[in-house]
Amino acid sequence: MPNRREFFKKVAICGGIASIAPVQSILGMDRAETNEYVSSPALHPDAYTIHLPHIKATPVLPRQITIPDVNGFKVLKGDFHIHTLFSDGAVMPRDRVIEAIQNGLDVIAITDHIEHRPFFSETGRWKLADGLGNNFNLWYEIAKPEADKNNLLLIRGAEITKKTMPPGHFNALFANDNNPIAAAIDDWQTMLQIAADQGAFLLWNHPGWEKPNGGGITKGNPVRFTDIHEKIYKKGLMHGVEIFNKIEYYPAVSDWCNEHKLAIFANSDIHASEVNQYGIHNRQRPITLVLAKERSVESIREALFAQRTVAWAADMVWGSREWLTALFSASVTMKIVTPGVVEMTNISSLPISVSAGNIAISLPQDRKVEVFRMAGIDNITVNNWITGMNKSLEIPLTIQTK
Repeated sequence: MPNRREFFKKVAICGGIASIAPVQSILGMDRAETNEYVSSPALHPDAYTIHLPHIKATPVLPRQITIPDVNGFKVLKGDFHIHTLFSDGAVMPRDRVIEAIQNGLDVIAITDHIEHRPFFSETGRWKLADGLGNNFNLWYEIAKPEADKNNLLLIRGAEITKKTMPPGHFNALFANDNNPIAAAIDDWQTMLQIAADQGAFLLWNHPGWEKPNGGGITKGNPVRFTDIHEKIYKKGLMHGVEIFNKIEYYPAVSDWCNEHKLAIFANSDIHASEVNQYGIHNRQRPITLVLAKERSVESIREALFAQRTVAWAADMVWGSREWLTALFSASVTMKIVTPGVVEMTNISSLPISVSAGNIAISLPQDRKVEVFRMAGIDNITVNNWITGMNKSLEIPLTIQTK
C-alpha cells in the first residue's frame, strides 16, 4: 500500500485532484473542514475517496417547440404510437415519459402490442406473476404516476396487431380497459368493436409498411384503401390513419383523410430508445399536432374525433386545407413591401418553405425574410405543407397580408 505522499503524486500525474475526502464521509461520519486526511482507528490510514467533479453528465434540457394558438385552439404536440418492454420495445414505460418531455411533447399514448409480447408477459422471457402478465393496462398504469409528476398527458392505448393485410395493425386510444379487447384476441373485428364500444379512437397504423407476414403489404404493391378497410370505416371502426410512421411516408393517405374525414397522424412507432432511433432533439422526428380546446386528455380525444390534427415529420407538414391555412395564418406574418416583394416572418418552430413564383425560400423561426413575387402571382405556395397527394398549400395574398 503506498504512503499518502506517493498516493498524491500518482493522482496528480493522472490529471490533478479536484478534492479529496476521507472514506468516512461516505459512511455517514463527519466530514473534515479541510481536505486534509483525518485519521480514524476504524479505517486504514491509506484509504481515500477521490471526487472528480469535471466528470459529470450534461443535462438534456427539454426541446422548445413554439406554435401559436390557432383560431382559439391550443396546438399540442403528441406521439400516439409508442412501444415499451411490455411488448417488443427496448425501454420501460417510465423512460418513454422522460423521452417525451425531453422532446417537448405534451401528450403520448403507449400502445404496446396485444398479440406480441416477448419480454414482460405471462409467457414472455421475464414472466410476470400474480396475473400481471394478463393485464394489458399495465404499461399505462406504470407510466401514469411519472407522467402526472411531469405534467405530461398520457393516453391509455394498445395495438391490435394482426399478421394479415387487411386489416393490418390498429391502435386503440382512450379505451377504458384494454383487457376486454385482449380477451377477443382471435377475432379482430370483435376486438375493434369492443374498443369502439368503450369510446376508443381507432387508428390505422402504417398502411404502406412492407411486411406481408406481419400485417404489412407485399413489397412493391401499391398502398391501397382496401374493400375491407372501407367496410371497417363504414362500421365506425376507423377514425384516423398514419401518413408518416417511423421513417416512412405514405402520400396517398392525404387523399384518404380528405375523402373519408379521417384524422391524419405522424407517429414514431418507436421500439428502440429515442437516442438510438432519432438522436437528441431531432427536428425531423414525427409529431402529431392536435388543435385542442384545452390541455387535457378529454380535449385531445374530442379534437381527434373532430379531425383537428396536423402531421409533421421530415420537414414536411400534412393536413386538411382548412387547418393548414389556419395554422399558417397563425404562424406567419406577411407584409407587402413593394408590388414585387413580400416580407414574411415565421414566428413558429414549424418548417416552412414558400414561393411566389419559381424560387423556394425557407422561413427560419423569428427572422424576417423577403420573398420576391413574380408578376401576376396572387398566391403564396407553401411548398412543404401538403393538403393532398401532390398538392401544396396555397395562401392567397389578399387574405393573408397584414
